[in-house]
Amino acid sequence: MARVQVLKSPSELSGEARRIAEKIVDTRKSLDGPFSVWMHAPEWAERVAHLGTLVRWEGTLELRTRTLAALVVGLHFQAQYVWGIQGVIGAERGVPRSTIDAIREGRSDGIPAEDLQIIEFTRELLRKNRVSSALADAVMKRLGADQYVQLTTCIGYYAMLAMTVNGVELEPNPAHEALDV
Repeated sequence: MARVQVLKSPSELSGEARRIAEKIVDTRKSLDGPFSVWMHAPEWAERVAHLGTLVRWEGTLELRTRTLAALVVGLHFQAQYVWGIQGVIGAERGVPRSTIDAIREGRSDGIPAEDLQIIEFTRELLRKNRVSSALADAVMKRLGADQYVQLTTCIGYYAMLAMTVNGVELEPNPAHEALDV
């Protein structure tokens, strides 16, 4: 049970909060997930929605790369909501089931080399708060400075999202794959 009321519809709000919720629903189709609780702080919800659109859909970083990073973040924070939705998105973006399973189990075997580089980069940043020079240099060479920064920002965005859903104990979608936590 969530620690704050889960707001599912703009009709539950009034004034400026309702306008913000309606705008979020227009672009995201619902207030599901963290937006159902971020609406308790409407200005924050609006700004996070704007950032989320950038992180999730805009920029030049490959969408599949973002999904790999988000899966690692979801597992790292044991964020059921993040893990579950990213599993669905991962399948849509061609992330092999074997890679999703390896991430879930903390393994590296059987993961294609380009995917593993992103996974290891994300793991290192989350576990050590830094990335080794060799790995950072390899990712920089592969992505360039612009996409390197986009990747690190993506990791930070999903960490923020994971901390929000965990902090309020937001229930994941029961139709999505759950983590064993």
